[in-house]
Amino acid sequence: MLQTSITPEGRFRVGRHVPSYLVPNLREHDHHCLLGMLTDQTPVSNSENFPHNDIVVEQARPIYEILNPLPFRGCTYIDSGWAASRALDPAQIRIQAPVPVSLRTMLGGHCPATAIRSMVTQLPLPLRYALAATSTDPEELVWLAHSCCQMVFSDDGVPVGLRYVLKNGGNQAEIVDFELFETIANNPYLPDAYKQLMVLRPGVQGNSEIVGDFRQGETEIFEYLRANSYVPWGHYAANFAHTSIRYRIADLSLQDMEGLRHLYYQRTFVTIAEKLGLAPSIRRCGLAPDELEGLRLNILAAMAEAPQVEALATLWGWNFGYDFSGSGYRLHASHQMIHQQYALVPQWVDDTAGGHSQSYSCGDLVAEVVERYRQDYGSDFFDDYCKCLAANTRTDGGEGEQSLVVWQDRNALLFVPKAQVSQWELQLMAVADGPHGPVGNVVEADADVRRSLDIGILKAQQILAGLGATMVSSIEYPKRLGEANGQRLLYAFLPKLPWSMGAFSEAQGRFILGHYPEDFAEACRRQLR
Repeated sequence: MLQTSITPEGRFRVGRHVPSYLVPNLREHDHHCLLGMLTDQTPVSNSENFPHNDIVVEQARPIYEILNPLPFRGCTYIDSGWAASRALDPAQIRIQAPVPVSLRTMLGGHCPATAIRSMVTQLPLPLRYALAATSTDPEELVWLAHSCCQMVFSDDGVPVGLRYVLKNGGNQAEIVDFELFETIANNPYLPDAYKQLMVLRPGVQGNSEIVGDFRQGETEIFEYLRANSYVPWGHYAANFAHTSIRYRIADLSLQDMEGLRHLYYQRTFVTIAEKLGLAPSIRRCGLAPDELEGLRLNILAAMAEAPQVEALATLWGWNFGYDFSGSGYRLHASHQMIHQQYALVPQWVDDTAGGHSQSYSCGDLVAEVVERYRQDYGSDFFDDYCKCLAANTRTDGGEGEQSLVVWQDRNALLFVPKAQVSQWELQLMAVADGPHGPVGNVVEADADVRRSLDIGILKAQQILAGLGATMVSSIEYPKRLGEANGQRLLYAFLPKLPWSMGAFSEAQGRFILGHYPEDFAEACRRQLR
């Protein structure tokens, strides 16, 4: 049978370990030593680490084991000892805001003013990396910026651009240390003028063509083509323009989110329409919302008449947040400036032996679960999933918060998954139905549903940012075009937390949590309130 926590009875399946066991003592030698002293000078030794006899463990604290509803995402383990304190006070579920950092100010109390700049800019490189990532002092960051690249200045000494040299047949910016350069430019406290000339102006990060844009009020977004990318058939990136700097979720409006998503919907619909011979004869302008919806309806009508159309799948993702450690590890995205990436996945890929197979899409993994669940349980996976969410009870069986729902409207549901693969994972599900069944991809989502999705994505990011998350990966699990399998469109929001970056447990598909999902849902609802 399919290993999932979903049941046709509409109840999550939750395992509970309360182990008792005997451990034979096989140690040959003792290594007693003094660990230290109490305040009254009583010695503290390590004698408890060297028992004489076998160890008997009787009813260790409960550990809850919850299979992920989608088996390919592994299994979650909740330590009740850790989770108990957070159940008493869900407000503990947060990351404290970082304290201000200014080496310049600290040195000012100890060194001559004329020496401080050179001291800051000549620190050992790992310390400069750390300062570039954490400093909240704009002047200090400007010093670091000048130390790692060559700039062009106006007659009055204002930097107006980078200095370039001819290299390898093209223009290349003179950057002394690229990682330091990027880390400085990705610090929100760097003055905007420096962000613009270092990384935000169109073309400063390369020659990727801008093939779409969105402008409305204070929102301006460029759509870049990544023609030769790690996505074999190329992909697109919707990046905020240098005129609309968005480094923080707090700066992101619903209009901003709708602009990012509009470019995704527009590129998706136009690409599919071209394959169907329906592409509008427009160039050098975008589609208005009513034109976009009209094109979507034409696509659905054409697909109904020609069901053999290629079963494309959408690919959408968003890495929010940048960080770089002093030891030289990039910890998340390549750019702090808010941007989203998307593409269309073909149905088939030719193999090197002359045959072909279905090209990978993460949404296909969901489709496999839906089909296997139907075979094994004789029921609909997403119908039962929604029933489980509606009837949820506390994981520990106690009193207190019961609901996993964070926000919902008639089209979309934002919730905490019963089995989280990130300690603060949120998911967004399209609960609306279209004319032919559940909405499983953005092509099946009408304008009203798309707006609900946009709102839900924004709320998820605002909640996580409000709790202190600064690095969040967001992905879409879509149904392939033209399929009719009951699959619902699903989004996952996966924060990286300072104490949970991933290790061997996660590599095995075992995800360790220190809270109950119901208490995290309450912490999220408090952010909305």
